[in-house]
Amino acid sequence: MHYENNAIELFVPGRLCLMGEHSDWAGMYRMINSDIAKGMAVVSGIEQGIYAIAEKADKFIMAASGDISDEECWECEMDSQKLIQIAQEGGFFSYAAGVASYINDNYNIGGVKITITKRDLPIKRGLSSSAAICVLVARAFNQLYNLKMNISGEMQAAYRGEQRTPSRCGRLDQACAYGVKPVYMEFDGNEVYSRSLRAGGTFHWVIANLMASKDTIKILADLNKSYPFAHNETEKQVQEALGADNRLIVEKAVRLIEDGDAEGLGALMQEAQANFDKKVMPASSELIAPVLHSVLNDPAIKQFIYGAKGVGSNGDGSVQFLAKSSEDADKLQEYLTNERGMESFRLTIKPEQAVKKAVIPLAGFGTRVFPATKCMKKCFMPVLDADGLLKPALLILLERLLESNIEDICLIIGEDDQEEFDNFFAPLPEEFLEQLPEDKLKYDRLISKMRKNITYVHQKERLGFGHAVWQARKFTNDEPALLLLGDFLYRSNTSESCCKQIIDAYSKCGKPLVSIMEVPLERVVHYGILHGIWEDQEETVMKVDTMVEKPTTDYASEYLGVEDSHHRKKYYATFGQYILTREVFEELEHEICQESEPSEGKEYGLTAALDKVCRKHGMYAFVPDGRSFDIGLPETYRRTMMEYSNDKE
Repeated sequence: MHYENNAIELFVPGRLCLMGEHSDWAGMYRMINSDIAKGMAVVSGIEQGIYAIAEKADKFIMAASGDISDEECWECEMDSQKLIQIAQEGGFFSYAAGVASYINDNYNIGGVKITITKRDLPIKRGLSSSAAICVLVARAFNQLYNLKMNISGEMQAAYRGEQRTPSRCGRLDQACAYGVKPVYMEFDGNEVYSRSLRAGGTFHWVIANLMASKDTIKILADLNKSYPFAHNETEKQVQEALGADNRLIVEKAVRLIEDGDAEGLGALMQEAQANFDKKVMPASSELIAPVLHSVLNDPAIKQFIYGAKGVGSNGDGSVQFLAKSSEDADKLQEYLTNERGMESFRLTIKPEQAVKKAVIPLAGFGTRVFPATKCMKKCFMPVLDADGLLKPALLILLERLLESNIEDICLIIGEDDQEEFDNFFAPLPEEFLEQLPEDKLKYDRLISKMRKNITYVHQKERLGFGHAVWQARKFTNDEPALLLLGDFLYRSNTSESCCKQIIDAYSKCGKPLVSIMEVPLERVVHYGILHGIWEDQEETVMKVDTMVEKPTTDYASEYLGVEDSHHRKKYYATFGQYILTREVFEELEHEICQESEPSEGKEYGLTAALDKVCRKHGMYAFVPDGRSFDIGLPETYRRTMMEYSNDKE
């Protein structure tokens, strides 16, 4: 949420290591001993965390209420040496000072004031409250000063900042930057790779404070003796458990999470804990953890869970349970409170909300392909499909949507267009049916069935693309919706349609999403151009920071070029498919209903609304593996007719 004074509201959760504890620092030793296996882990943000409001300031200022920190407020000049001195003193605000010093060393910017309004994240319980505050500070600087850091960049700044404190955090702690979702991480020396996972089902975790004590420093010191080279059998067992054994466990955990197999994951938790106890526990007396193991072996608890294991560095700090259901999680928490005297809280991971709705604006007059549109709507112009059938362009779009499991489709049409659409989806008269071969009869029945998936919305005034999209606000009902252009067709280069690729990309980022394609610099004047930072090594997912409608080549060259891994500038235009969320419709509503000036001359555009959403809430772009075909101009329609059916599906 943004405020009128440009302050921003932030939340960063704590993190729970589901599988792969200790493998992050162990994997760093590959820089010395290449025989050590890569570290791997599955980490999730939790529902508890740190809430704050941040705004620009002349200094670096941290403020918090007395129940959050002994120091209600402190401030420091944006001076790296002074900030590092504070960081090295330790304490709650030392982490913030460490990150601020790192930012100051790498960016020439001002300060920020961060007011922590709430913290419901337990500290010193293996849930990385220190990493949460570090990510929060990095994110505040990033968003307020538009530093163009992606999630990996924020994680790097948080890690480097925490390294300037007495804490010796692990590389997996900063996974909290992804929010409350499971994340796969890989550690190879100083290199860290991470990606979010899509849960295939619902998982009910309960995390409990064992109300005991553990010496994390001793655990880490004892285990580090096994690296970089093992000198005895105990040290070999530690390297094996945190290396090859861990890789198999984590790879299996990823599959189980994506398959939604809670029972299988619970059994794997039991297996992981047993392996840890067998091979790692002998290296440190702190890992004997009598309280943890009494809880893990409690028969009263086992009836409620699929599995359980220690948290973080293990030891008598915290324990995580995977409950069989929400009701079992309730009963488990009641038992832990009443019989064990242990505090607990919940983490529920659910499948990302699937996109089940689509919107296609079709109310335009089709003036650029007149006089063909004098006798038919542009969307009914025929195109030869790969199956050899000559189909109206709209029919091809509808087929792709249904193949992508879209259930409800909104067609935005003019008031006078209804009869033409009704006639298209109505069954053929009997005399026509008698003349069709069986395969064509089957296809006519398919067209008639499509009618049940369609909702019509009438656009009474044609006031631009944004205005047309706004007509679908009640249809979407605050649910994410896939927006397609009515005068474009799309063909995938893979077995998954472009629609499905984009829906899957949205399920991983959970933010408004625009599909994009690379265009040469001289063509940018014809498109909406996006700029941002790549989130993945494949350069297919971009965190967007700017969206400009039809910029000049000079402006694009100066501000909109996106660097690839070889530091070459490329330019990305809208591909013609979007995932719109509630925030987009709210921006359109504000512009249209507040009687403000239209964003594009006499019309309300979509790009301006998307750019505002991007700045306020965040937005992503995705490069689908496919190609778009324009039927909106005579010359592009001719090209589509010649090439569409020959393109790889």
